[in-house]
Parts: sequence; C-alpha cells; structure tokens
Amino acid sequence: MTKALPKDDAARGVVDEVIRSRAAVRAFQPTPVPKALVVEILEVARCAPSNSNTQPWSVHVLEGNAKRRFSEALLRSHERDDLPASRHFPDELPASCKSRQSDFGARYYTTLGIDRADAAARYTQTGRNYLFFDAPIGLIFTIDERLMPHSWADYGMFLQTFMLAAKARGLDTCPQVSFVRHEPVVRECLQLPAGQTVVCGMSLGYAQTGAALHRLAMPREPVHAFAVFHGFDGGT
Repeated sequence: MTKALPKDDAARGVVDEVIRSRAAVRAFQPTPVPKALVVEILEVARCAPSNSNTQPWSVHVLEGNAKRRFSEALLRSHERDDLPASRHFPDELPASCKSRQSDFGARYYTTLGIDRADAAARYTQTGRNYLFFDAPIGLIFTIDERLMPHSWADYGMFLQTFMLAAKARGLDTCPQVSFVRHEPVVRECLQLPAGQTVVCGMSLGYAQTGAALHRLAMPREPVHAFAVFHGFDGGT
C-alpha cells in the first residue's frame, strides 16, 4: 500500500526547494556515481505520467570506457562538421521566445569570456557537450519516431521527473539537445533499434560548486505573463 505523504508545509517546502534549485549544470566533479543510484533515480522517473500509460521513453546510460569511446566518436563528428545542422527551433522564433534565447546566449557566453561574434570559440564550447561536461554519467534518451507530439510531451515529464529525482539525491544534471545533430553517430555507437530517434542527451553527476556557469541565475517570466485565469472571482 502506498504511503500517504504528510499534508503539511514541510513536505511542500521540500518539493518546492528541489524544483527551484534544479538548474542546468555544465561543470562536474569526477566523483563516481554508482549504478545503483542511477537505477534508483530511474525507478522514480518511471512513475512519470504518460498518455494511456504508453511510457514512450528508452534510456541509454554510459559510464567509464563506454562513455569515453562514445564521447570520442562524437567529438570526431563535431570536428568534421559535415552533418546538417539540426533544427531545434523554427526559422522565425516567436518574438518573446527569441528575446529569452538571446538573453540566455548573452549570459552564457559572457560568463565564459567568449565574444558572441567568435564563432570558432563558440563551436569549441559546443564540443564540451559531447564530453558530458566531464560528468561521470552520460545518458541518451530515445523515442519511437512514429509517435506524435503528445508522446514527446510525455517524454518531457519523464525527463523533468528524472532531473528532480536526481536533485533530491544531491546530483545535478544538464539536458542537452546538441546530441540530436549527431544522431547517425549515436545510432552506430549505441546500436539503436530501427525506428528509434534521439530526444536529447543528459549529463549527470556532482556539480563543481564554484564554477562560474552555475551563477547564470536564468530569469523566469512571472505567472501573469503566461497564465490566463478563467472563471475566478465571479468571472465567466
């Protein structure tokens, strides 16, 4: 029988703190993460909701020599730079999204001391993704390519649940869409089944707490900027 959670401020405070303290980390300690701990996090993440309980997620977890060989293959592909650029966004981003994307880029590259006009330095920094930012654990998430956007929404909930379960255990994460461009390499290295496509990668480990990138403090829009309430306060 599932144990009921206490309905009090303490439980709410713990959950809220885990959510608010999660952030993308791009500098990790070399401290190993035991397989049992990764399995424990996945045990929690698998409880994420999905449409009609379809559970559309597949996960590849890399560590040690397997992760090293995988990273080396991706770095070679990154250096060749011969794959088509992946389209994470439409050609014309909505203005509100574009302004937030530009703000992120300014904060990110300024913190790294990279001029945004320095394409070579930015490309080198992108390559850090394929080392999983030196995290001891790398993950690749895949989905059946036949599934519809609604299943991708399910996947987002699974990824968020995974990251929160990791954070609750003192671990940090960085979800990384950059792996999508190198799907042919990922497919070959991991021997992905036919029809599986890459959703994203993720770094998992213990953060380097003093790293400058951890002080980006990315802003979030206030609730009134994105939520519309209907029927409250006697409205229709």
